[in-house]
Parts: sequence; C-alpha cells; structure tokens
Amino acid sequence: MSKKQIQKDISCMDDFDPESLTPDKALEKIFTSLSRMTQTEEVPVREALQRVLANDIKSGINVPSGRNSAMDGYAIHAEDLPESGTRTLHLAGSSFAGQPFHGNVEKGECVRIMTGAIMPGTTDTVVIQEHAEKQDDTAIIIGTDTKPCSNVREAGEDLAVGDLVLQKGMRLAPADIGLLASLGIAQVPVFRKLRVAFFSTGDELRSIGEELEDGMIYDSNRYTLFGMLSRLGADIIDMGVVKDDPALLEQAFIEARDKADVLLTSGGVSVGEADYVKDVLTRLGDVNFWKVAMKPGRPLTFGKLGDTFFFGLPGNPVSVMVTFYQFVQPALRQLMGENYSPPILLKVPCLSSLRKRPGRVEYQRGVLEQQDDGSMAVRKTGKQGSGILRSMADANCFIVLPLESSGVNPGDSVDVQLFNGLV
Repeated sequence: MSKKQIQKDISCMDDFDPESLTPDKALEKIFTSLSRMTQTEEVPVREALQRVLANDIKSGINVPSGRNSAMDGYAIHAEDLPESGTRTLHLAGSSFAGQPFHGNVEKGECVRIMTGAIMPGTTDTVVIQEHAEKQDDTAIIIGTDTKPCSNVREAGEDLAVGDLVLQKGMRLAPADIGLLASLGIAQVPVFRKLRVAFFSTGDELRSIGEELEDGMIYDSNRYTLFGMLSRLGADIIDMGVVKDDPALLEQAFIEARDKADVLLTSGGVSVGEADYVKDVLTRLGDVNFWKVAMKPGRPLTFGKLGDTFFFGLPGNPVSVMVTFYQFVQPALRQLMGENYSPPILLKVPCLSSLRKRPGRVEYQRGVLEQQDDGSMAVRKTGKQGSGILRSMADANCFIVLPLESSGVNPGDSVDVQLFNGLV
C-alpha cells in the first residue's frame, strides 16, 4: 500500500512563510498608514512630564539673566592681576546670589562674591577663595594663578533671548521640566493623550480573583499591556476579556471604534477554528497585513476600523510584549505627535549558544551585563518559548537575530536592543 503525503499549510512552526512581511517592511507599512495627532491642550508645567510637546519653545529671557560668578571668591578687575609676585586688594564689600553689591569697584579693590551672584560694576574676573589670602577684614592678597576673565558666566550663556529651547514632538523628561521652569513658563502646550482601548480574547481566560477550572489560565496580557501603555502616557480603556464568539467580538470592535484612537487585542489572530479577530476586522474595517516574519509574534494583524487603528497581537504573553515593543509602541509614539527614533542597537559578544534557523527575525531575551574586565556581553535568559513570561521578567534586552542568521556560537557578536531604549 503506497503512502500518501498530506498537504500541509504554513504554520507558526515554519521558519519561512512567503506571505509574511519582514519586520522592517511591516513597520514601514504601519508608518505609511499613520497620521499624527493634531489636537492640543495646555497643562501646568508639573503635569507635563512624559507629555509630547505641541510647539517649539523659545526663550523669552536670558539664562542666566546677568553676568555672574561661577565660583565662591573675589570679584576683581583683570588689570589688577599681578604679572609676578603678589598684590594686595582692598575689600570693598560683598555680593551674594539675590543680594548684589551696588557700589563702585575701583581699581585696586575687590568684592567678596558667592556662586551665582551678579558681578559688581565693571569687574570681570573672579579669584577663587582658595587662591586668595585674606589679610584681615579689609584686604586680600592674590598671586599669579588666575587668568583674566576666569570663573565668570556671561548673561545668556545657558540660554539667550530667542534661542530654541525645546522642539515640537519631544517627549518631556525631568530635565526639560526644570528647563521650562527656569524660563518662568507655567503652562506647556502638549498634544492630547491618545485613547487606547484593549481587550483579550479567549474562552480559557479568567481575571485575577476568579477561580481557575481545568484548562483555564489567568489573563496576564491585559496587565502587561496596561503597564506598557501607562509608561507611554496613554488614556487607557480596559475592555476586559471577550469570549471567542464572533457576535461578541463584533460588538466589542464597534464599541472600541466609537471611543478610541487605537484598539489592541491579544489572541484570536492565528488560524485556529476559534480565531475570529481577523475575520471580524475584515467585515468591519480593513486589514493591512496579518503576518510578520518574526519569532515570536508571527500572527500580527494591522488595519483600521473607520478612523481607529487596530493591532491584533498574538495570544502568547512573550509574543504580546515583543510585538508591542517592535510595532505598537513606535506607532503610538508617532500618533502621539512624538518625533520617533528607532531603538539603538549595540553589538556585543554573546556568552550563550543560540539556536535559530534562517527565515525569520528572532527576538530572544537576554541579560546585558558587565564582565570582570569592564567589557559588556550578553547571555540568554533561559528557555525562549513564547509562553514563558519569566524570560521577559529576567531580561533587560532583546538579542536580535537577523532573518538570514542560522544560530549563534559563544563569542559571536550579536545585536542587542536594550529595554530601556524602548520606553
């Protein structure tokens, strides 16, 4: 009896799928489809942290406002610096930050001055206190170890009137908040927050607090998504768990379309009999693509529901995080009005042996750490299955293995993408 081979469909187990886009091509298609946020609002400067700046900020004042001392010491005229030996200068008074000296400073005189204090009169040099010998309360002796115009900060040295301080599209960091405050800016123009709705799909999912029956699991994806969206500063709409029912999914899609800028789902985008997400999206909106040549995370759907952008993420916990960091987060940042820059890749030696076959870009989880000789190297976190969320919790980076890679031996150089560069 002859054996007949069965016809097989492409699955997530296969390393090459001609219908899958490369990650670069998928990201390009996403960016081409996006439009930036245009709606803005003004918020108090203390509430502007991690918001995206909606306008350029220019300085309306000089910072510092006037010429001032960079050190504690004595303000003098440069002509009074001795060419050799020492010179005695009469002490005419003191200048403190916020309490300037208002008198005249003649040649042969000096003023005791503190860091940040306005330089008195026509003085142009500060002799630091360690280089001056106080003779009594009326005079000091200085030597030849100070150069003319030393230890003085000019008005506008940090920022001058009209200087571009912060650019539109920046995500404001703590230093930016301080910079805005130094200019006396109380209200900051920012883009409004992006409204992002999300839900998980699956009859097997239970929420925290519910009892687990046989075959049931707790839904972790909504919690990782909530955490990643919170760090981006989105307005979050958690729609819970939706059962594997086309009618319920359609209802959830319509609800999200009516109140969110972006909808994220996890699960239900593969080719199983209960994977309905792609079919519902096809009926209600448009599918741009639904497979990417990557591991983990091949079944990734991107499209639109009316004016709402849609990302259908895989159901496995690691796949959710990998696809979010590689595709959803860059998209959300651009939608928020942010000037997006790709994550920095570092090339370092790998301490582990990594198995891989050509055909997909792999994002393996690793730990980048300093070696005894001060150099940096990376090692994998252990088992790399897409359901092993521990591999993400233990990691601080992705080890990015290109499409054509056939594996890594210990000592080989690999590209590393730090998690800190993704958030």
